[in-house]
Amino acid sequence: MTPRIQKRCMILLSTFLSLFLMGNAAAEEWSAILEKAKGQTVYFNGWGGSDVINDYVRWAADITQERYQVTVKHVKINDIGGVVSRILAEKTAGKKSEGSVDLMWINGENFNTMKKNGLLAPAYAQLLPHHTLVDFENKPSTLFDFTVPVDNMEVPWGMAQLVFIYDTEVVPLPPTDMNALLAFAKKNPGRVTYPVPPNFHGTTFLKQALLELAVDKEPLYKPVSESVFAKVTAPLWAFLDELHPVAWRKGRSFPSNSSDMKQLLSDGEIFISLSFNPAEASNAIKTAELPPSVRTYVHSSGTIGNTHFLGIPFNASAKEGALVFANFLLSPEAQARKGNPTIWGDPTVLAISKLSPEDQALFAAVPKGVATLSPEELGTVLLEPHASWVEALEKEWQKRYSR
Repeated sequence: MTPRIQKRCMILLSTFLSLFLMGNAAAEEWSAILEKAKGQTVYFNGWGGSDVINDYVRWAADITQERYQVTVKHVKINDIGGVVSRILAEKTAGKKSEGSVDLMWINGENFNTMKKNGLLAPAYAQLLPHHTLVDFENKPSTLFDFTVPVDNMEVPWGMAQLVFIYDTEVVPLPPTDMNALLAFAKKNPGRVTYPVPPNFHGTTFLKQALLELAVDKEPLYKPVSESVFAKVTAPLWAFLDELHPVAWRKGRSFPSNSSDMKQLLSDGEIFISLSFNPAEASNAIKTAELPPSVRTYVHSSGTIGNTHFLGIPFNASAKEGALVFANFLLSPEAQARKGNPTIWGDPTVLAISKLSPEDQALFAAVPKGVATLSPEELGTVLLEPHASWVEALEKEWQKRYSR
């Protein structure tokens, strides 16, 4: 063996040994977390407005209790922003431990607020064994939350993308861009609407329209500034000024949320609804909330998509238990079940290619809902604008259209 080859072998051996020791250290650290988590009660604060999601969380909580002796209490909330305010109040009051929230369902502007104010636990996502299975390579929104770097301060949980829902028996050919939607609304007065901002789905509609209509999109991916806001958003307000007079109730009132829109679609009051869950229509058909003729579509240039995450506050009382529950929610078992449209239909954050053959089979067995688009049919995912644009858009909308 030549000295050069011998040196290379020594380097490879040293690298292998380092990785082996790192792997052992990580395994030992996780074992310690599992042991400390036993007997803890995790207060998981998450949206409670969906029975199918609540049932899924209950299932995951039961498994976590059975396997890891960690109790999970689902604190059902309507607005995660209120939870962020509560955690901020706890920090202001000097409550550095024994916080009221152990794990929370967050993304977007709420993550940005928590990160800026030091309300999240230091980087922890990398501690989870299942974190290595996330598809960071092909799903950039798992690394950037509304363009804000995640920095391992929240755990990717599920994917979401804006889709539009229509009844094929009423609308044979749906409009596939915002200009076509406006033309459709003019031909069908009173049949088009969107949820009222700051409802999440209503604000998402504004962002989708802005991304399609803005002449220069580059400023949207930077912190908003007063100097560019008016110019960049001018096409959006011109579009809404034309849309509202021919919209549902002539734009004088709006549905409160996407659930209200779904009911209006079912009742025939409107012709197009929307959702941030590609399996929403299939789920609604299954529960008889919508007729079997309902289908889903996206706009030809793409629609907004993002990742929703799990966050651990800085003062969580049961941090280890929260880590254990988050790791289970990230497991192939839990992710495949969550992706089943008969259960929830929330797309996975995992890279199927990183999974074992047995775990890949779990995803292969997931049925596709009758109204659920395939990944290819979902088309281009448009990344969310910078989180700071959310409040600016909502304030301007309220100023112009709130009554």
